[in-house]
Amino acid sequence: MSQISSDDVSKVAQLARLDLPDDKIATYTEQLESIIEYVGQLQKVDTEGVPETTRAVEVTNVTRADGVHPTPVREDILNQAPQREGDFFRVPKILAD
Repeated sequence: MSQISSDDVSKVAQLARLDLPDDKIATYTEQLESIIEYVGQLQKVDTEGVPETTRAVEVTNVTRADGVHPTPVREDILNQAPQREGDFFRVPKILAD
């Protein structure tokens, strides 16, 4: 027994503001029906005692400790600027007063 009709697909397409051609409605109806059947199979799986998770393999970030490390080429970099003001690059003003 079909749980989804072509009218259901047309209505959902309209609600989602999708321009769904009439010749594709039957295709999408079959595909959505197949998806619903698969979800029905998943609902039958016994998940008692299985912890909830967002992915099959847990992902953890490996990070290093933050630290300040002075660069030996700072002066060389600053000296390459067209204009320099102390320890900063001097750039043209872009905002009006």
